[in-house]
Amino acid sequence: MVQEAILLVKNVYYPLLATFGVPANVLIIMILCRENCGLSKCISVYMVAMAVADLLVMLFNVILYLIINYQFPYSFLSYTAVCRFILYIAFTNLDMSVWFTASFAFDRFVAICCQKLKVKYCTKKTATVVILTLSVLTFLKGIPALFSYEPEQIINNAQWGCRTKADVFTMPGWAAYSWVQSLSLPSIPFAFMALFNCLTVRRILIANKARKGLQGKNNGSQSDPELKNRRKSIILLFSISGSLIFLWLTAVGSFAATKLSSTVYYQGGYSNPEYIATEAGYLLMYLSSCTNACIYGVTQTKFRDELKNILKYPWTLFLKLVKK
Repeated sequence: MVQEAILLVKNVYYPLLATFGVPANVLIIMILCRENCGLSKCISVYMVAMAVADLLVMLFNVILYLIINYQFPYSFLSYTAVCRFILYIAFTNLDMSVWFTASFAFDRFVAICCQKLKVKYCTKKTATVVILTLSVLTFLKGIPALFSYEPEQIINNAQWGCRTKADVFTMPGWAAYSWVQSLSLPSIPFAFMALFNCLTVRRILIANKARKGLQGKNNGSQSDPELKNRRKSIILLFSISGSLIFLWLTAVGSFAATKLSSTVYYQGGYSNPEYIATEAGYLLMYLSSCTNACIYGVTQTKFRDELKNILKYPWTLFLKLVKK
């Protein structure tokens, strides 16, 4: 019964996640590309990049690998060459999603804490260069992973499935590469996000305190648009990076325990706590690729208005056609 319950959760959860995650990220891209949300162009570039990475996670990681490949184990996707490519793209997508969020946190840090650098760095051109550079480095960094898999079985001279080679767990070179990957996702970007967010909030709180002191007692009770904008910046920044870190915690903890105990991913025994913790971590980790749409809808008024307009458009168009 435990085994059936766990498999049932996965079989229901991932299709529901994809059903919400794909259109949600597509809507984010559409709305932000219209540039009617009152956001600066460099912020829009980072937010679009995060949405694209999350959309790729939904398409490759969730739909292709966790749903189709699991439900149809001997389909075209199960050929070893195709399976290797899907695993490579799946890991790269997660890498980009995390690093794009870290780069957004750094951009907000520069915009608020480094006024001299802000003029040159916080531009649409720089944001585009940063996103493209991170994308290229991520794809290059993942190339060795393509050679870490071998066929699970050979049927009629056809290679099926993917499993990690034994050399990956024994050779020093693969061990070093594994630790590099472990640090780059997600240890280093999470540390960067925590550091930059703390410095940004500290600077905003100090600036707000000074601003209130300059306003005096009479103006202190009045609504200050600048303070409201800073407050919204804190909420948006902490919501995006905070939700990502929180939803990854279980997966990170499970992975760290596996590394420190020198074991590999647990494959069997669906009632085993190690397996349950690992799968629960994946469930929450992939949920992080759907949360930004909800965060934007809650924290950004103009984003909500644009979303309402897009959702109303088919109905408005239908009414116009009916009238004609």
